[in-house]
Amino acid sequence: MELRHRALQVLCLQDPEQKAAAALDLQALAATLSIADNAPIPPQDASALPGRPDRPVLLRHTDVARRSPATPEGRAVLIHAIAHIEFNAINLALDAVWRFGGMPRDYYLDWMRVAGEEAKHFRLLRDHLRGMGHDYGDFPAHQGLWTMCEKTAHDITARMALVPRTLEARGLDATPQIQAKLRQVGAPDALAAVAILDVILHDEVGHVAIGNHWYRWLCERDGLHPETHYGVLVRQYEAPRLKPPFNDAARRQAGFTEAELRWLQQA
Repeated sequence: MELRHRALQVLCLQDPEQKAAAALDLQALAATLSIADNAPIPPQDASALPGRPDRPVLLRHTDVARRSPATPEGRAVLIHAIAHIEFNAINLALDAVWRFGGMPRDYYLDWMRVAGEEAKHFRLLRDHLRGMGHDYGDFPAHQGLWTMCEKTAHDITARMALVPRTLEARGLDATPQIQAKLRQVGAPDALAAVAILDVILHDEVGHVAIGNHWYRWLCERDGLHPETHYGVLVRQYEAPRLKPPFNDAARRQAGFTEAELRWLQQA
């Protein structure tokens, strides 16, 4: 079976551990597989995408309670929230592989690499959560990342602009702040979480860079100005407003231009 078809199969898996393992296995095989010219056929029931477990319970973003990382329970809630983001990120990368045809081979290999690394992140966080006496699914979560995935299902340029370059790039800004709070707590589990977030931040710079690369590639292909068109897409798809502080160093590493960084500050 070809890569795009396999990616859809993995996306449909409901069990988190099965999905993470399958994503890593597919990443390892990706370079040996043909991509597939014929589009995979998605499930008739759109709600089957992505495959997800019965837990966690999904709430609106505004209904998910925040707790202080100063307490063990609060840190568990925080780690659970980040694990949920990473689980969703596996789905986002797999969706980018199966859904969009006609792209260069490197596009599919790039997004399979992302899927594998997000699976690694999810496992690191889930193992840490288990070490704290909890597991993935123990706390409510929200589904904001997948909502934007659905909005951009028929527009690959919007997908590259608004998922990796917007929503995932928020992690570049937020992670150092989370790490600072955990260091301040100083408990062994908090410091272990800081080390895991170091791994995640390093990899996420590369993931956002992949989004930047393919967004610009698509803009060049279609005769669009990347910076101007980004503003159009933000308005058209009602992307979340990004708020400072921004991690300019990580964003530069990920390929954001100085003009884009100025736009963020002004917006």
